[in-house]
Amino acid sequence: MVSGGTYGTEDIIHGAGYGLGILLLLLTPLIWSLPTTYMIGELSSALPSEGGYYAWVRRAMGNFWGFQEAWLSLVASIFDMAIYPTLFVAYLTRLIPWFAVGHRGWMVAMGVVSVCALMNIAGIRVVAISSLWLFFLLSAPFVLIVLIAPAKIGALQGAVTTPTTSSVGLIGGLLICMWNYMGWDNASTIATQVKRPQKTYPTAMIVAVIVVSLTYVLPFAAMWLTGVPAAAFETGSWADIAGMMGGLVGGPLIARGFRVALVLGGMMSAFGMFNALVMSYSRLPLAMAQDGLLPSVFGKLQRKTQAPWVAITFLAACWALCLGLGFERLITIDVLLYGMSLMLEFVALIVLRIREPELRRPFKVPGGMAGAVLIGVFPLLLLGFSIVHGAGEQILGISGLAFGLMLIAAGFVVYWATARLRRVRWSAGALKDEQRAA
Repeated sequence: MVSGGTYGTEDIIHGAGYGLGILLLLLTPLIWSLPTTYMIGELSSALPSEGGYYAWVRRAMGNFWGFQEAWLSLVASIFDMAIYPTLFVAYLTRLIPWFAVGHRGWMVAMGVVSVCALMNIAGIRVVAISSLWLFFLLSAPFVLIVLIAPAKIGALQGAVTTPTTSSVGLIGGLLICMWNYMGWDNASTIATQVKRPQKTYPTAMIVAVIVVSLTYVLPFAAMWLTGVPAAAFETGSWADIAGMMGGLVGGPLIARGFRVALVLGGMMSAFGMFNALVMSYSRLPLAMAQDGLLPSVFGKLQRKTQAPWVAITFLAACWALCLGLGFERLITIDVLLYGMSLMLEFVALIVLRIREPELRRPFKVPGGMAGAVLIGVFPLLLLGFSIVHGAGEQILGISGLAFGLMLIAAGFVVYWATARLRRVRWSAGALKDEQRAA
C-alpha cells in the first residue's frame, strides 16, 4: 500500500543527483514516514476499527471531520488509482507493442480493474498473499543488480548517451520522494480483519519503513558504483539500465532477459499497488454506511469472505471511468490531499489523548503529550512546503494550490448538502421504531 518496489523513484535521482537523492531517500522516512507510523501505531492499537483513520478522526472530533477525512482520501484516490492500470499497460506495451494499437490497452486496463475487484471480493487473505509474492518477484531483478554492481565499478561510465526527457528538479524530486513514502495509514482500514492488530500494526510498520527504504536506496547506490549518470534516470528507465547491466555479465540474450524481468516487475508493481489499495479504500464506504453517513447498501458484505462487495464494485467502476482521461500522476494534488487527511489524524491523536486519557493504548508514542504533539511537526512542515510549491503548478488552467483547495472545500459542501437527507432518513427510522413499539 506504500511502495510497489523501486519503480517510480527514478526522477528523484534525476532531479537531485546521486548523493543528495540518496540522502533524501534516507531522511524522508525519518521525518515523514516514521512519525506517521508512530501515530498510526498508537491509534491502530488502541482503536482497531473498520475504516481505520476515518474511525479515529470521527471518534475524536465527530461526524463532520470524520466525513472530511474519508472525503480527502477518496478524492485523492481519483488522482492515484487510475494511473496504476495505465502503468501496467505502459510496461506491457514495451514488451508487446501490439497492445498499443486502438483500444487494446484500454481493454487490458479494464481487465486489471476487474481482476483486482474480484480478488478483493474473494477476501483480504487472497489480496495479502498475492501482494507479498508479487513484491518478492518484482524485487528479484533489483537484488541481482545490487549483487552484480560491486564487481562492475565504473563499467557503465559514459555508456548512457541518450538524453532523457525528464524536467524534474530538486524540489520536484523531494515531492516525488514524499509521494513514494506516503500511504502508511491505508492498512488501518482493515484492522478488524487482522490478527492481533494491537501487536501486528506497530511491528509491521516499523519493519516496512526499513524494508521500503532499503528497496529505494540500494539499487541507486549500486548504479552509482557502475558510473551510470544520474541524468540517465527518468520514469521507466530501469528497463534499459537493467539491459545494460545484463550485458555486463553475459551476451545479448542475458541483457534482454534482464530487461524483460524489469518490465514484468513494473507490471507486477502496478497490479500489486492497485490490488492492495482497492482493499484499503473499499473499507471507507463500508464504515461510513455502518455509521449512517452513506446509504446502507454500501455496508453489504459478501457472505463467505465478509468483503464489502458493493463498495468494491462501486469504487472500481469509478476508477474505470477515469482510465480514458489520460491521467498523469498529479503528485502535487495527491500529496496535498493526503497531507491534509494525515494532519487530521495527528490532531485526532492529540484530541484522544485529552478526551480519553484512560483509553487502553498497547503501543504509545513516547514522550507523553509533548511527544504526541512534536511527532506531527516535521510532517506539517513538509506539507507546508508542498502547498507553497503547489501554488506554482498549473492544473486545468488554475494553480495547483487553488485546485486542491477547491476539492477540499467540496467536502464541506457535500457534507452540508447531504445533511438534510441524513436527517430525513434518521427521522424515518425513528418513526418506524416507534410504530413497532406501539
